[in-house]
Formats: sequence, structure tokens, C-alpha cells
Amino acid sequence: MRVIQRYFTTEITRSVLFALAAFLALFAFFEMMGQLDQVGRNGYQLQQAVLYVLMGLPGNVYELMPTAVLIGTIYTLSQLAARSEFTIMRVSSMSTGMAARVLARIGVGFAVLTIVFGEIVAPKATEWAEKLKLQAQGASLSSQFRSGMWAKDVIRDNGLDGNVTGSRFINIQSISPDGRIEGVKLYELDKDFHMARMVTAKSGDYEGDHVWKLSNVQQSDFSGGSKDRKITDPIKTVKLDSMRLVSEVTPEILSVLFADPDRMSAYDLRAYTKHLEANNQRTDRYEIAFWKKIVYPLSIFVMMALALPFAYLHFRAGGVSLKIFTGIMIGVCFQLINSLFSHLGLLNTWPAFVTAALPSLLFMVLAIGALWWVERT
Repeated sequence: MRVIQRYFTTEITRSVLFALAAFLALFAFFEMMGQLDQVGRNGYQLQQAVLYVLMGLPGNVYELMPTAVLIGTIYTLSQLAARSEFTIMRVSSMSTGMAARVLARIGVGFAVLTIVFGEIVAPKATEWAEKLKLQAQGASLSSQFRSGMWAKDVIRDNGLDGNVTGSRFINIQSISPDGRIEGVKLYELDKDFHMARMVTAKSGDYEGDHVWKLSNVQQSDFSGGSKDRKITDPIKTVKLDSMRLVSEVTPEILSVLFADPDRMSAYDLRAYTKHLEANNQRTDRYEIAFWKKIVYPLSIFVMMALALPFAYLHFRAGGVSLKIFTGIMIGVCFQLINSLFSHLGLLNTWPAFVTAALPSLLFMVLAIGALWWVERT
């Protein structure tokens, strides 16, 4: 059995890597075509566009890994079936369960690789790619809203450990690639949701440990936000060169607002979800993305289970090219259905785990049904 395990591992790994390389080359070509329109504008050069595309490849590796595993496994098993090697293995007492266990052991390695790319390599590479492009163009991150980006925070009487005394709405016009915020406005409310203070600042720099240093500050106090305050009560306004702001909002949280949840790591998604929950904001989108990150590596085993029935189809039942084409179609359908269920779950408020796991469960049922059919025939 060890010989068979090594043989399967070598052949499938070689085929999967070849399929993955082919997909990456195709995706890199199309991405490069999309970048060429921006080359030469605002200092964005060809070499920077090439580097930007290369930095995006780890994200493509993560997304394409299940499809590459499916196609690579189908190709290997189809070749074994065409050369009657798989038939000889079956005659030598290798059952379907044994073949499934062999594939499962191989799938562990690909699942671990998917986790590494999804949690470590791809998020960092994507972040560096966006910073590189912004720095080359001399641009900054900005929100899709005309008024800028908005975030909600809580106010405590002793840093981050004290009692909650109110809430704060933060408006930021733009964020530079180095994390500097510009055009800052703070609207602070008391527990009764009366306006207590408004702060405007030209810019802000993060000093670490949840502390921001705001520059060129203008602060307006509305009599402590008391509900008994009258319209005629004076508003105290002072100008400061700088002030320190203690906030749960960090550069990492701000960057999440501009990032695609599907390109974030599960750790960042979980941290941002907790922040939203603490501020009584909706978390549906990020919870679905989080559970997709947890479930997605398991789709490697689903793809291998779908590939196993192809080993039982003899060459006369269809050429290798037809089987590979079928595998490509299955992989594309899986990606489309996975994306579709994310939107359906968000619209219908389905449980996040169910939304993330249902596509894999459906394809696993399909794999089990296909295995039952080939064994019966």
C-alpha cells in the first residue's frame, strides 16, 4: 500500500501543479491586460504593473487550488484507467474505500497548502500589491461615499478598560498607503445620544496601542451633551496643534473597510467581526466570509472525491480530454455556486456556517452518488 500511496502522490502532485501553473499563467495574462490601460498614468510604470500582477498570484493560488486539484486528480486517474493500471490495482484487492483513503492523505497536503496561502501569503501579498500601486500613483485610499469613510466607536472613561460613556462616529476622507488618515471628523454622543463634542483634524498618525495623534485640531464642546442644553447655550471651541485619541479603531480595522472580505485572513475577519458586534453593527457579510475561510480548505477533499469516479470509467467511455473538460466544468460550477450561495445567504439571512458549508455538502453528495453509480455499473 505504501508503494501505491507514493505512486499516487507523485503523479497527482505533478498533475495538480501543472494545472495550477496553467491557470495562474492564464489569470496573470488577463490581469496584465487590465493593468496596461493604467501604465504611464500618474507615474505608474510597466515594471510596477508586472510586480502588482505577480503579488496577486498568491490570491489566485488560494482561489484556484480546489479546481486545480480536481483537474489534476481527474487527469492522473484517467491516465491510470487508460493504461489499465487502476484495473490491476482493483484486481489486487484495492477497494473503493482504500482508493478514497489514498486520495484523502494526498488531499491533506493540498488542504494545508490552501490554508497557508489563504491565511498568510495571499492577504499580505494583496496588501503589499495595493500599497505598491497607490505609492506608484501617488494616490490614497478613499471610500465609495462622497462624504468619505465612516466607522463607529465607543467612548470610555479610562482608555479601553473603563466604562462606556458614549459613542463616537468617525469620518475620514482618505487614508494614505503608510496608514496616515486625512480629513478627520469625530462626532461624539453621550449615552442619551445627545451631541457632546465635535472634533475636526487635518490628519492623524497611529502611535500604536490604540492611540492616534491628531494634528491641526479644532474641538467644539456642546455643554457636555446634556439633554437640558438649550439652543442659546454657548458652544466652546478651541484650536489645538495636536491631541491624542484613544480608540478601538486601528489601521488594521480601517484597511478592512477597503478590503475584499474574500481576500482577508480568517484571523482579520474574526477580529473585525468582534469590533462590529461591540458596536452593535451588522456582521453578516464578514461572518459568511469567515466561515468560508474555515470550510474552503475542506473542499479539497470534496474535489478529490468527485475525481475518483473517473478512474472507474474505461477509455472507451470517453477520452482523457473529455474527462478533463468535464472536470473544468465541475470546478467552474463549484466556484459559481460557492459565490452564489454567499449572496443568497446574505440576502436571506441564512446562518453563516450553513451558507459557507452548503456548496461543499452538495458537491460531496454528488461525489457519493457518482461513486455509487460507477460501482453499480
